[in-house]
Amino acid sequence: MRGPAASDRLCGSFTDSGARVTRPADNPLPTETRREPRLLELDAITLAFGGVRALSGVGFDVAAGSITSVIGPNGAGKTSLFNTVSGFYRPQSGSIRFEGRDITRLPAPRRAALGLARSFQNIALFRGMTVLDNIKLGRHCHMRTNVFDALVYFGRARREEVALRAEIEERIIDFLEIDHIRHAPVAALSYGLQKRVEMARALAMQPKILMLDEPVAGMNREETEDMARFILDLRAEWGITVLMVEHDMGMVMDISDHVVVLNFGQVIAAGAPAAVQNDPEVIRAYLGSGDVAELRRKLVAAASGGPS
Repeated sequence: MRGPAASDRLCGSFTDSGARVTRPADNPLPTETRREPRLLELDAITLAFGGVRALSGVGFDVAAGSITSVIGPNGAGKTSLFNTVSGFYRPQSGSIRFEGRDITRLPAPRRAALGLARSFQNIALFRGMTVLDNIKLGRHCHMRTNVFDALVYFGRARREEVALRAEIEERIIDFLEIDHIRHAPVAALSYGLQKRVEMARALAMQPKILMLDEPVAGMNREETEDMARFILDLRAEWGITVLMVEHDMGMVMDISDHVVVLNFGQVIAAGAPAAVQNDPEVIRAYLGSGDVAELRRKLVAAASGGPS
């Protein structure tokens, strides 16, 4: 089993749902002035589907070693942003830079090989396969075995597969505390455990940035607490940068270093959690101003191809 994790030395708070989220007492949040160097840079990203503009001039940076969260009301463009960064969508304009390299036109597999790994809002596991086999699939972008080697399964192919399995079992499975289910079929697992397996598969990709799309959506209090602890420990123990989309505002405000708020495809606020949650624009985006005419204008503007 794992040794004492960084998040076991606590100074914590409670999320809105009551789940306890902790951060290392000796590892306080970095201030805004410590957000360098920038690992991921988005500049003026615009994405449209026909006449509907999903993203309009979106730009922000993700600092190395940080936990950056993207929040916003339903339909704000959060998943569209994730799909653009990971390479599933190609923006009409703007640029994405990773470690100083322009990756705007790179396909998704090339980005994965560079160190961009993600989980999905809707679980995307092979339900008929075991937990271990699902996790091993995450390493495909780094495997050197060719088709002939795989067919023969001898020599290099066998050595590479044995080494991969040992690494996954000794590091990833142990870290996420799923040793007891490693041979179980994914279809037999609870929703919370399936979410954990999906994170494990992303970790098998050896990411520099781990992109988590709603990692605690649908989870109960205990599962949310566990996932928050794993995210904090990934940053503290593995040095992995985390970019996260999440609706659980309690968890976001507790564990994030930097928060970016989207609304109608535009960034309306960005900064430290305490500053963002008190921003008048953010409050209006979530709670509304009570002006029906204003809401109608925003909806018409969004449908016509541009935020208000």
